[in-house]
Amino acid sequence: MSDISSTLQIELRACAHAMADAARAAILPHFRGTGLGTVSKESDRYDPVTVADHAAEAAMRAVLAERRPHDAILGEEEGAQAGTSGLTWVLDPIDGTRGFVSGTPTWGVLISLNDADGPAYGIIDQPYIGERFEGGFGYARLTGPHGERALRVNPAGSLAEATLFTTFPEVGTPEDRMAFEAVRDRVQLVRYGCDCYAYALLAAGQIDMVIEAGLNAYDIAAPIAVIEAAGGIVTDWDGNKVHEGGRAIAASSPALHAEALALIRGALDG
Repeated sequence: MSDISSTLQIELRACAHAMADAARAAILPHFRGTGLGTVSKESDRYDPVTVADHAAEAAMRAVLAERRPHDAILGEEEGAQAGTSGLTWVLDPIDGTRGFVSGTPTWGVLISLNDADGPAYGIIDQPYIGERFEGGFGYARLTGPHGERALRVNPAGSLAEATLFTTFPEVGTPEDRMAFEAVRDRVQLVRYGCDCYAYALLAAGQIDMVIEAGLNAYDIAAPIAVIEAAGGIVTDWDGNKVHEGGRAIAASSPALHAEALALIRGALDG
């Protein structure tokens, strides 16, 4: 990871929190309300986007325009914007829009600061619950209705004791699903449907593993930063970096990660 001075880290953290605050203010008036202006971004499957998604990303970009105009931006709704600083903000204004339009409080705002090596700092913010999960630059913490506490993964001893999350039961392609099910069938508990909040729960020590496929960079960059700061591990299904998206496995310990990865590779390699 490139060297970011302590002075610059303070500035970058303040900018990230300002963006998260701006996104909260833009989103909350729309949650569980009417007039969301929901449309599907794809014709063959339901992939919703709402006025809240656009408003939140615009609000975050406005903060960057004022505070960090030379940084690059990659946002889900407004695409890429070049920069000259060597730093890139990766933004997902509402990760889990299907949950958002359904009224569940498991969606979140994802903010990641990436350098040349990947995510250096990230925030997973849940505006309705009022929880903010932060990781990087020496921080791994949760602030919310019950105050502030450190984030730390709580590794399960083995897959047989683990809790596994994924967003969709079908996971991805039929091949992806087969690999996921090889792990699913070995764990103690499986739950579905939490989008980015599952990664936050992993960082907080509530669950042990998240396995997903078909991700974009803005889906996974912030969770990587938060989970790694909390002591966990996040890679692709080959054990490599995954901050550009694809198939991801996040685990609370290297041993648990290796055990699950072996099952995934065994299923994929047939």
